[in-house]
Amino acid sequence: MQTRTRITIGLVVAIFCLTIGVAAGWRHYNPAADQVGAEHLRLLREVVTIVRSSYVEEVDGKKLLEGAVNGMLASLDPHSSYLPPEPFTEMKTEISGSFGGLGIEISMRDGKLTVVAPIEDTPAWRAGIQSGDHIWKIDDTPTRGLTITQAVKRMRGEKGTLVSLSILRNGNGKPLVFPLVRDIIKTRSFKSRTLEPGYGYVRISQFQERTGDDFAAALAKLRSDNGGSLKGLVLDLRNNPGGLLDAAVAVAGRFVGERLDNGLIVYTEGREHFAKRSYSATIGEKEPRYPLVVLINGGSASASEIVAGALQDHGRAVIMGTPSFGKGSVQTVVPLKDGAGLKLTTARYYTPKGRSIQARGIEPDIVVERAGFKELPDKGGAGFLEKDLDNHLSGAESGVGEKNPEQDAKKVPTAPATPEHEVDKDYQLLRALELLKGWDAMRKVATAKR
Repeated sequence: MQTRTRITIGLVVAIFCLTIGVAAGWRHYNPAADQVGAEHLRLLREVVTIVRSSYVEEVDGKKLLEGAVNGMLASLDPHSSYLPPEPFTEMKTEISGSFGGLGIEISMRDGKLTVVAPIEDTPAWRAGIQSGDHIWKIDDTPTRGLTITQAVKRMRGEKGTLVSLSILRNGNGKPLVFPLVRDIIKTRSFKSRTLEPGYGYVRISQFQERTGDDFAAALAKLRSDNGGSLKGLVLDLRNNPGGLLDAAVAVAGRFVGERLDNGLIVYTEGREHFAKRSYSATIGEKEPRYPLVVLINGGSASASEIVAGALQDHGRAVIMGTPSFGKGSVQTVVPLKDGAGLKLTTARYYTPKGRSIQARGIEPDIVVERAGFKELPDKGGAGFLEKDLDNHLSGAESGVGEKNPEQDAKKVPTAPATPEHEVDKDYQLLRALELLKGWDAMRKVATAKR
């Protein structure tokens, strides 16, 4: 069997790139290796024959078969799907390309097309589309009955063209209409800056091919800009839908694995032999051991959950914010003979201590709700998670390590933020910075000479 080596783990369907966050490799299977029972195929043939001969209208055989395949896969979980030849070809092309789109991830919730999260600095993000929004219409076309692939196709198009989304939000019966202009979606992997002297900030919006190297360079620059060392760092993974697994391992690996036997970041388990793998930090340069706070929310999924879970299990960071999305499954893309593709869930992934993230997410050590958020619009709360998806895959216990230890999360009451400074406009970031500064203050007290 041939296998692409690039592994990506992520979230549902991303309009900015249909494959980022959903493909966990490319597999070629031998159809003869696993024959479905003859009685099952006989039932399918019988139903197809009756429908084609007796249905009130003439039925296209290919359309009927694709419907049966779609129904079969939909009964498994929301991330397994059939990709007809055209969408599958587009998906393969878009892995390294760009196209006109809106910049949102979508999935099905209670049969409704629902926004999981907008992508930062895209038309949807700038317009104010929020996590949990139900897309009622695309232009004048109701979304009820559309598949995710059909909805994606309607929302994509040439740069500069207009598309209108009618949104139902928070149970409000009156739709909100958002006219959006399609743009070339090229998301920036991350941004970094100094919050206050000695305290750095890195936001990763998506795990891309160069994220690991760029992250290392950004940390080096932050240290250089602050006299050669940092007092603390905020790693912001809010609204990060996932991306390349190797990049996530590289980011987490900067902070763990100081000892040769203690660098496990994540491992996967499934029925096939290729689904059982472990990923550890590489031996190399590590970050100095300074205080680290990781921010997450309901838009943090998959690869970002891997990073947060690994740092939490290793005791290397305090996780702050709201519970993450809970996308802990791995999808494999299987090319089919007719040029179509099959995206199939083949494994679950687990944190170093054996916690399944699937439909559970990462629970923050300190819960801080969002308030007065300006730098990133309020689009990533915990109101829409993996467990809310239709027919979601349940979590499963691993035979390795600790089994879902209870989180001692502390609820921190929110307070209105003041607009005097950029950090003050982001309440969660403000609390993270306060924690780092308090950390430093307590260290000074603990080490003071008496």
